[in-house]
Amino acid sequence: MMPTLPFDTPTVLAAWLHDWNPVLLPISGDFAVRWYGLSYVAGFAVGYFLLRFMSRRGMTPIPGDRAFDVIIIAAITGVVGGRLGYVAFYQPSLLWSFDSGFPWWSVLALNQGGMASHGGIMGVFIGAWLVSRGFRAEVAPGRIERVGRSRLLHVCDVFAAIAPPGLLFGRLANFVNGELLGRVVAPPGEAAPWWAVRFPQEHLTKHAPALSESQEDELTRLVRDVAPGANSFETGYQRVLELLQSGHADVAARLEPLVSARHPSQLYQALCEGLIVGLVVWLVWRRPRTPGVVGAWFLISYGLLRIATEFVRLPDAHLVVTRFAGLSRGQWLSGMMVLAGVAMLVWVRRRGGEKLGGWGRATAQE
Repeated sequence: MMPTLPFDTPTVLAAWLHDWNPVLLPISGDFAVRWYGLSYVAGFAVGYFLLRFMSRRGMTPIPGDRAFDVIIIAAITGVVGGRLGYVAFYQPSLLWSFDSGFPWWSVLALNQGGMASHGGIMGVFIGAWLVSRGFRAEVAPGRIERVGRSRLLHVCDVFAAIAPPGLLFGRLANFVNGELLGRVVAPPGEAAPWWAVRFPQEHLTKHAPALSESQEDELTRLVRDVAPGANSFETGYQRVLELLQSGHADVAARLEPLVSARHPSQLYQALCEGLIVGLVVWLVWRRPRTPGVVGAWFLISYGLLRIATEFVRLPDAHLVVTRFAGLSRGQWLSGMMVLAGVAMLVWVRRRGGEKLGGWGRATAQE
C-alpha cells in the first residue's frame, strides 16, 4: 500500500487532469484488454452493420452475407497500411531496428509509434480492389463463380461511408491513451480554460513543458516518494501514472500543478474526422451517385478538416523537421488528399456512368 504523500502545492483549477487508464482489463503482464484495441473492434463492428444496411437498401451489389468478409479484408489492409504508413511517413528508422524480444522487428511492435491514418486509407484502397473482384461462391453443384463484383470506385465509396465511425473511435482511444497531444494553452502552475486538459503523459515525451526550478524539484520528489527504488525517471514516473489512474487523490494534487494545460486535439479530430466527415459522405450519398463521387468527398472533407485540426495538434516529436513552410507532415499529406479528391471529382463527373446507391431513394432488398 502506498503511504500518504505530503504536499503543499496548491491545486490548479479549471483544466481537467487526465487520469483515465488506457487498460480496461489487465490479464498478464503487458497483455491486457485496452481501449485502443476495443476502438478497432467497435469501428469494424459498426462498419459491418452499416454495410449490411447498405446491402438491404440496394445501395451496393456487395451481398449482405459477405459483409463479414469485406470487414476482415478492410481490417487487415487498413491495419497493415496504417502501420507501414507510419513507418514510411514518420519513423523509417524502425525498418532497421531489431530486438531480442518478441516481436523482434520494430515494424511489428505497434507500441512503437502506432499507426498513420493516411497509410491506413492507402491500405484500405488495396482492400477495396480485392473486394471489387467479387467472392468465389458455389452457384450450382460443382459450379464456382465470383459473386458481388463491383466497380473499384464504388467499393471505395462504400469504404468511405463506413470508415468514419472507426476514425471516431480511434481518436477517442487516442484521448484515453493521452497521446497525440495538442498545443499548450497554459503552462504548469497557471490557470487554464475550463475546456483544456492536463495530460500527465507529456513528461514522458519530447513535448514535456519547461518547468521552473521549484517545479523540477517537486516533480523529482514526487517520483522519489512514489517509487524510491526506481532506476530511472521514466520507470518512477510510470508508477506515478499508475497511482493517478488508480484514483490516488494525493498524487493528483501534487502532480496537477506540474502539468501544462493543452487543447484536447484528439477530441477535435474525433468530432471532425468521425462525425463531420461521416455527415458529409452520407448526405452526399442520399441520392444515387456516380462511383467515385462519395470517395472524392471523403478525401476532400477529411483532408480539409485534418489540416485545420493539425494547427492545434503537436507534430511527432521525433521528426527531424517537424514543420515545413509552417505546415506539419500530416497537413502536407492531407493537402495531397484534398487535391486527389478534387481531381477524382472532376474526372468522375466528366466521365459519367451509371449512378449507384442513394439511401434516400433506394428500394429495400428483402
